[in-house]
Amino acid sequence: MNRDEITGLILAGGLGRRMGGADKGLQVLRGRAMIEWVIDRLRLQVGTLLINANQNLETYRSFGLPVVADEIGGYCGPLAGLHAGLRRCATPWLVTSPCDSPFLPMDLVERLGAAATASGAELAVAKTGGRTHPVFALARRRVLDSLAQYLGAGGRKIDAWYAALPVAEVAFDDEADAFANINTRDELRAADQ
Repeated sequence: MNRDEITGLILAGGLGRRMGGADKGLQVLRGRAMIEWVIDRLRLQVGTLLINANQNLETYRSFGLPVVADEIGGYCGPLAGLHAGLRRCATPWLVTSPCDSPFLPMDLVERLGAAATASGAELAVAKTGGRTHPVFALARRRVLDSLAQYLGAGGRKIDAWYAALPVAEVAFDDEADAFANINTRDELRAADQ
């Protein structure tokens, strides 16, 4: 799979409830906004990169990337971000990563892509141990219709939507720490050390 066939989408559209309502992607980690760490790691793996955000849009635009807001109102979670990204995506594939996982694997897209291609899956999802990480996923653009129908029917649970698709789960046990996300101010302080 060629990186030019893949659009990256950084999910920064949440409310940051566990961070006291702060916009997680803009919180400073080791002198830089968390999203900058994600941009640096993901941009090397894709041809095009987008940010999904629903607040502080001008600040997110200052990182030099297109920003897409949820088209479905009410902060409906990562699926609404995925929906917005797929609608904007001009490549056959879209890979997602959250803005609060600054140490994501440098081979994320390569490994997800290999599994999706080998299995013919519509979606490839990272997994460590017995836990899937559904916001680290590579999806074919053509799943947009399925996702739109699911969201239109009121669905919001990411794993329930995945269950209706051919999915490849990709083990990243060798890089389990790369999927750590920073949800609280205490976790941010710990990661800053």
